[in-house]
Amino acid sequence: MAATADPASLLQQPAYIVGIKGSGTAALAELLTQLGVSVSGSDTAEEFFTDAMLQRAGIPVREGFAEENLPAEAETVIYSAAYDPNTHPELLAARRRGLPLLSYTEALGAFSAGLPSIAIAGVHGKTTTTALAATLLRETGLPGAALVGSSVPSLGDRAVHVGGNRFFVAETCEYKRHFLSFHPRIVVITSVEPDHLDYYRDYEDIRDAFLELVARLPQRGILLYCADDPGARDVAERSGARRADLRIIGYGERAAGAYAVRSVEQDAGVLRFSVGIERSGSRVDDAGGRSAGESARALEGGAADEGEAASLQLRLSVPGRHNALNAAAALAAIELAAEEFGLAARGEVRDRAPAAFELFRGSARRSELVGEAGGITIIDDYGHHPTAIRTTIAGLRAFYPGRRIVVDFMSHTYTRTAALLDEFATALQEADAVLLHKIYASAREQYTGSVGGTDLFERVAEKHPGPVRYSDEVLDALPICRSLLEPGDVFVTMGAGDNWRLGRAVLEELSYKRSTR
Repeated sequence: MAATADPASLLQQPAYIVGIKGSGTAALAELLTQLGVSVSGSDTAEEFFTDAMLQRAGIPVREGFAEENLPAEAETVIYSAAYDPNTHPELLAARRRGLPLLSYTEALGAFSAGLPSIAIAGVHGKTTTTALAATLLRETGLPGAALVGSSVPSLGDRAVHVGGNRFFVAETCEYKRHFLSFHPRIVVITSVEPDHLDYYRDYEDIRDAFLELVARLPQRGILLYCADDPGARDVAERSGARRADLRIIGYGERAAGAYAVRSVEQDAGVLRFSVGIERSGSRVDDAGGRSAGESARALEGGAADEGEAASLQLRLSVPGRHNALNAAAALAAIELAAEEFGLAARGEVRDRAPAAFELFRGSARRSELVGEAGGITIIDDYGHHPTAIRTTIAGLRAFYPGRRIVVDFMSHTYTRTAALLDEFATALQEADAVLLHKIYASAREQYTGSVGGTDLFERVAEKHPGPVRYSDEVLDALPICRSLLEPGDVFVTMGAGDNWRLGRAVLEELSYKRSTR
């Protein structure tokens, strides 16, 4: 049977999650567990970075998929979008038992419908922005909850924070328009550009999905957009032209007013910047109550009538100029939520922001420091789009000045690789040396033979002046790493595949050599 008319009530029952190791499903499992719901699930035996998250939360996971895995006590079944309820053995068994089924996005949407919610969306930056917002939420003590698609050290290596039930902030996914299940009062858009090209036709198609998300905002809803990102600006301008009631607020280096980012500086181990904060009595909304034409003009340079802005000095111990923008978005989201939902004045939030952001150390697979040994620093990052590759390498170069950046990249999905092959090759030129692998396949697509890992290797090798190496299997690349890496290097495993295992293997080997000297 399908979900009942009140899916939110289903989330209060013992739940079984199929595909529980996914970044979103693992976070949802942790959220429900913290709220007192009994949760278990199943997934493949393959090791994921979420395994540690689930173990810390005490959530039992069955390896492999079989009808008999479905526990007798389960009353609701939630499943990852990677699995088809018409063919998956556990989901078919749940149907035969008459259990309600919810996809992950339906479950997240149901949760968001129950309380005022903030959707953080974007092709890049949404995980870090949500992690920063959750950290700020925790440090301000506001009665809200947050869900991040990754574990976060400043949240005690958890993917969620539950400080109350007055509002909810969550990372939402654009793939197959999944975020349209969400019920937002505030939307944050970090970036919009072509991606998921196994589903979206082109830029206009994915842009229109973000426009649909903004259209879900209620009267006088708030749209926060990155003024530095052309796609986010495009969505903001079109949304303002369609709905004069929306409060449309820019943030970033191209923005003016309350959330303008200025004086960005990076050096060894620290990112410094300031965020303009409005003085009391001034307005923040770029488009509230204006005509469509006035809204579009205001978006060109940020808010025109916000008044003078004080300067809040902030520091982050994570690399990348783009993270100053993510921090501004997180600050704006929590400040405006606190005010909009009647929980606190903005001054109470901004007073806590510097200390909260000082605590932030990133999140799993987002410029995550894996370790250091033998004079080599090992980083892991989820960047799997050419834009993310470029910005991540640039951030690491500024954060670790004078050091060689060696990137191990594993491309994710055949369709993305085929569509963006030249862009990937160009982005990887930013590294001093490159190591590549076979393409990490997705359960949502079939290999057509059109492109493979060696195609990307050949394209990169044509252009790159430095060393470019290839190993089909990830762990078979250990001998290459031994010959390629030198003391002083920053070794980065990058991508949405499983090559993060190589960074840990290199660290283990270097640590063992050091201990046996």
